[in-house]
Amino acid sequence: MLSPILPITTPPQTSSSSTMAPSSAMAATMFIRSDDTSDDYYVPLNRLSVSSLDTDHSHKIEINPLLPRSSSYNSINTRKGSKFFKSWRRRNSGDNSPESDRTSDAQGLSNEVVEAAVDTYRISRLSFTLLRYLGVGYRWLLKFVALGCYAFLLFPGFVQVGYYYFFSHQIRRGVVYGDEPRNRLDLYLPKDTNGRKPVVAFVTGGAWIIGYKAWGSLLGQQLSERDVIVACIDYRNFPQGTMSDMVKDASQGISFICNNIAEYGGDPNRIFLMGQSAGAHIAACALLDQAIKESSGEQTSWSVSQIKAYFGLSGGYNLLNLVDYFHSKGLYRSLFLSIMEGELSLRRFSPEVMLQDPNLRSAASLLPPIALFHGTADYSIPCDASTTFADTLQRAGVKAESILYEGKTHTDLFLQDPMRGGTDEMFDDLVRRIHAGDAEALAKHAAAPPRRRLVPEFMLKCSVSCPKWLEA
Repeated sequence: MLSPILPITTPPQTSSSSTMAPSSAMAATMFIRSDDTSDDYYVPLNRLSVSSLDTDHSHKIEINPLLPRSSSYNSINTRKGSKFFKSWRRRNSGDNSPESDRTSDAQGLSNEVVEAAVDTYRISRLSFTLLRYLGVGYRWLLKFVALGCYAFLLFPGFVQVGYYYFFSHQIRRGVVYGDEPRNRLDLYLPKDTNGRKPVVAFVTGGAWIIGYKAWGSLLGQQLSERDVIVACIDYRNFPQGTMSDMVKDASQGISFICNNIAEYGGDPNRIFLMGQSAGAHIAACALLDQAIKESSGEQTSWSVSQIKAYFGLSGGYNLLNLVDYFHSKGLYRSLFLSIMEGELSLRRFSPEVMLQDPNLRSAASLLPPIALFHGTADYSIPCDASTTFADTLQRAGVKAESILYEGKTHTDLFLQDPMRGGTDEMFDDLVRRIHAGDAEALAKHAAAPPRRRLVPEFMLKCSVSCPKWLEA
């Protein structure tokens, strides 16, 4: 498999005195670069430039992939141990020996190491860009300390979830849904392949800055055990993209799921949209934006009618009310406005405010049933954000409800409670809504054994109190 970018071992020379054609030595150090100057490290396979290290000699070539992007990427990248792919290689090479399987696995591992190195480089560069926005204020230093303590305390659970993410045969990682570098999604497939399965399109959180598709692996694992397909959608974060980019990426991911999930055993008539924290806000914006387009007669690649319900977990939906609150918590106003493309865009990216416009009644009528989950002890986004949004939706004629969980924090519902094992009230409420009307699936869920604990209780309690203490 070709790596998205070939490593550059020597920096390009820009001397204007070089007018000779590239030598063979120079040709050996050629690299593939993108036509544009963005920070993206993946390059679309149908638009590449090949350049020598002499910048005076650059030749563009058009490369058309043999298969569509989704097909070519999935067959090679998502499962390096694919039996079909390995047998296909053996048939074409005439090698049917087990050694060829081991060689294929080794090459796949090498490619993943290269991609991990490229990821690390890109994330490091974007981190330095982000630091220019954040500065070195004491609040952010405390935030980083709190995040480090939090990760340390939950580390036993992260290791187990990480092992599942990288080695489970039920996951199809990195499925391409668009042309942007972060246009990837992970599919969590149930072991039982009989019949069509309900699907949850999930948009992860991360304060619009550190969101990543792998953050949904714990939810994906648990829902797939309840015969639900989960598609975790990745999207561009700030500073790689701003809010309109995030909404666009999420909408493209939803479109891919609506139009292609049947190929993975999903039921196109039972697709649910879900987001957590910032992901809940992004998903709500994408859903409302789609409804507005449809109500105005604009042709779209997917329809709101394909979404059976929307689930928002610990989300914020009125940015005009939250901008000062976030500033007091360390997400400074200047940074937040940069993410949201300026103060004038706060209304456009506030679904609660948008739905108060009488001119959007026709768009509101297209929205599916909405359930908003929130903890009453959430100090990152107050639970009022969900209750007021539910009230606004109801006044606009949308079937909506807010479900509050007493004493639960921003991360309890998504991380600590699932890692605690046993019964999980929010998870049970979610499964009952997804499998509503399916008596057999509900009976199977009720009879399922309690989930095992991933992290000791004292570490879970410390993980909640540590960030609060540092914040105070």
